[in-house]
Amino acid sequence: MIHPSADVSADARIGERTKIWNRAQVREGAVVGDDCIVGSGAYIDAGVRIGDRVKIQNDALVYHGVTVESGVFIGPGAILTNDRFPRAITLAGTLAGADDWTVSTILLREGCSVGAGAVVVAGTLVGRFATVGAGAVVIRDVPDHALVAGNPARRIGWVCACGQRLVDAADRPVRGAHAGEATCPDDASRYAVSGDACIAIAASEVPA
Repeated sequence: MIHPSADVSADARIGERTKIWNRAQVREGAVVGDDCIVGSGAYIDAGVRIGDRVKIQNDALVYHGVTVESGVFIGPGAILTNDRFPRAITLAGTLAGADDWTVSTILLREGCSVGAGAVVVAGTLVGRFATVGAGAVVIRDVPDHALVAGNPARRIGWVCACGQRLVDAADRPVRGAHAGEATCPDDASRYAVSGDACIAIAASEVPA
């Protein structure tokens, strides 16, 4: 479904059962996968790659050079940039063109979430099932399952694949520097946390 007011390039590729709402724009060469939602006023720039089952909320801006894997959530008003050294003009004072800057890419890995109004700065990666808090400014890579917040964003905890914050044995939310096991209070899944790594513990590895 493409809303009549949406501007979708004939050169874009839109997957099956994907919904593109009013005033959204999808530029030439963009690829949007199956079962996605592109909200009102969202902007998908030229050449952007978006996987399946992705939700892009109202007024989010996803610029050229961004790759979004499947199952990602991008909140309302979030901005994914592509230029680490932006200038409107060249050293000669002329208006800068396509050949006067270098695209810095962003990769959003499977299942991660970018909160409302957050900014992900060019040249960074957000890991699998990580969560970027609302209004955060991401200037460095975010590990898998990490919870980051603030400006600049810093790790304040860890999250389950379901999105819930992981807790320790006393049911207290674990902090960013936590080491050892952590558990999801919602589905009881368990994780091993060490340094920048948070890895799910398979049920077969949990002692009876």
